Parts: sequence; structure tokens; C-alpha cells
Amino acid sequence: MYVMSFVAAVPNDQKDAYIAHCRVAAEIFKDHGALRVVELWGAMVPDGAKTSFPLAVAAKENETVVTGWQEWPNKATCDANMEKAMSDPRLADMGAMPFDGARMIYGGFDTLVDV
Repeated sequence: MYVMSFVAAVPNDQKDAYIAHCRVAAEIFKDHGALRVVELWGAMVPDGAKTSFPLAVAAKENETVVTGWQEWPNKATCDANMEKAMSDPRLADMGAMPFDGARMIYGGFDTLVDV
């Protein structure tokens, strides 16, 4: 399994818009080969002095840190389909993202342990 993961900060008053955005985006990624898409709203995300999720995404006082991931069968499948998913016209049809994408961090990860 290969996982694409992200962390972002979402304005609290945009939570419903974010959920709606996530539902549509999840279907798009699944249509392009993702096996599973998970989105999580921060419930216990402490501030840190040197490192933390809030620091990583420059979260503001009225924002909540979110994270999530897409599970793919392998990196080759992800690589072959990610651009297709990102250029899917349904993403553009959703309009502006309900958060500042410039402060989102993301990356791809190979599975080490899956219990």
C-alpha cells in the first residue's frame, strides 16, 4: 500500500463547506484508483514551541488542523493516476477550496507496518 497524506488548517466557520468539499474530492480520487480516502478534523492538536501540527500549517486562532490520507494499491498506481485526479474537471467545478491551500503540507509514504 502507498499513502498520500496531508495536513492543513481550515477556518472553523468553513467546517461544513470543507466536509462537502471532501466528499466530492474523495469520490474523484476513488474514481482514479484510490482505495480509501480518510479526512479527519482535529480534536486534540496541541500547540508546540518548536514543532507541532499547528506550527507546520501556520494555523490561526480561528482555524482547526485537519489531516487525512488516500490509500493507493502502490506508488506506481498513485503516480499514474494522481495527475488525472487533480485535473479532473469535477475538482475545478467545486470552486475555491474552503481553506488556504498554500499552507497545506503533503507527501507520499511507503507502508512499513500495517497491523
